[in-house]
Amino acid sequence: MVSQCFTIWLPKAAMRPFGPDSSHSDCVLVVGVSRPKLAALFLSVMLLSLFLTFHILYDSAVYSIQAATAISENKISILTNHIPNPPVINQPVVFPNRIHFPKTSRRLPQCLIIGVRKCGTRALLEMLYLHPRIQKAAGEVHFFDRDENYLRGLEWYRKKMPHSFRGQITIEKSPSYFVTPEVPERVRAMNASIKLLLIVREPVTRAISDYTQLRSHAATATLPQQQSLSSTSPLSRSFEELALLPNGTVNEAYRPLAISQYHVHVHRWLEVFPREQLLVVNGDQLIDDPVSQLRRIEDFLGIEPRIGSNNFYFNETKGFYCLRNETGDKCLRETKGRKHPRVDPVVISKLRKFFVEHNQKFYELVGEDLGWPEE
Repeated sequence: MVSQCFTIWLPKAAMRPFGPDSSHSDCVLVVGVSRPKLAALFLSVMLLSLFLTFHILYDSAVYSIQAATAISENKISILTNHIPNPPVINQPVVFPNRIHFPKTSRRLPQCLIIGVRKCGTRALLEMLYLHPRIQKAAGEVHFFDRDENYLRGLEWYRKKMPHSFRGQITIEKSPSYFVTPEVPERVRAMNASIKLLLIVREPVTRAISDYTQLRSHAATATLPQQQSLSSTSPLSRSFEELALLPNGTVNEAYRPLAISQYHVHVHRWLEVFPREQLLVVNGDQLIDDPVSQLRRIEDFLGIEPRIGSNNFYFNETKGFYCLRNETGDKCLRETKGRKHPRVDPVVISKLRKFFVEHNQKFYELVGEDLGWPEE
C-alpha cells in the first residue's frame, strides 16, 4: 500500500517519521486546511473588522447628536458674548475627551421687522438682540423691496444672514418693506409662516421725524449751488409748508404724511398673512417703557422672557434709554433721537384731526386701539 503525504503550507523539514518502522516517505497530516477554507476564514475576519469599525463610528455619531441636543436644551446662549446671565451646562456629553458643540449655519429669517420708517425699527432690533435666542442681520438688506436684489435669489439673501445655532431666531429689518406693494407676496413665497413685527408711532410725530431726517440727509448731500439756494429746495421749506397746500388743506401726497396712513399699507399685508402672524408694536411706549413691549414680543415669538429692566439705563443727555449687558453699555448712534424742529401747534392740531379717520381704520384692521390724540 502506497502512503500519501499532505505537505500543504509546510516545509519539508517540518515533516517527521511516525514510529520506528516508518520511513521518511510516510508523512503525517499536520495541517488539514484547504485553500477555500482559508479564504473563507480570511473573509470572516475582514467582515468582523468592518462591523466593529462601523459600530464605533455609529456610537461616535450618536454621542455627537446627544451632545448637541444637550447643549441646545441648556440654552446655547453660553456660546455668545452678548448674553446676560449665561446658564451653566451641568452634564455636557463628552466623546472622546471633548465636548461636541452644535454647528452654526446661515438661515433665512424666521421673523421680519417690516416697518414703519422713523418709528424705532433700529432700536427695536438692537433691543431684541439682547436676547440669547435672537440673531440679527447686520444691516438693512432690502431684499424684497428692490428688484435688483430680489432677482439674485434666496441663496444670495441667505448669505446676508448671520450664523446662528439651532433654536435661535434670525431677524432682519428693512422699514421700506411696509410700504412697497409687491413685498407681502414675495415674503410669503419665502416663508408663509414667518412672524412679522410692525412698529408704529403717533402718525404726526412720525411724519415730523421723517421730515427731520430727510432734511438732514439733504443738508449733507452734495447739491449744485443753485439748488441749495433755491426757495423750492427741501432745505429751505418748513414742515408746515410741505404738509399743507397753499389753500390750507392737508397735502396727502406728501410722502411723510402718506406713510403715516398706516391702514393703506397694512391692508396689503393682512390680505396675504393671517392677523396672528403680525404683531403691532407701540413705538411710543417702546421709548418710555421698553420692557413691557419686549415682553409682548418674546411671547409672540415663543421664546422665554430674558430681557429685563437691568438691560436698560436712561441717558439724560440723549433723553432716551440705552442698552446694557454683561459686556458693557451701548447707545444708538448720534443720528438716533435727533431734535425735531418746532412745528406750529395749530398745524399739528390740524394734522391730528386729519388722521382721526385714518387711525380709526388702522385700529379696526389690527383689532387694537392705540389711543393716539385726535387734536
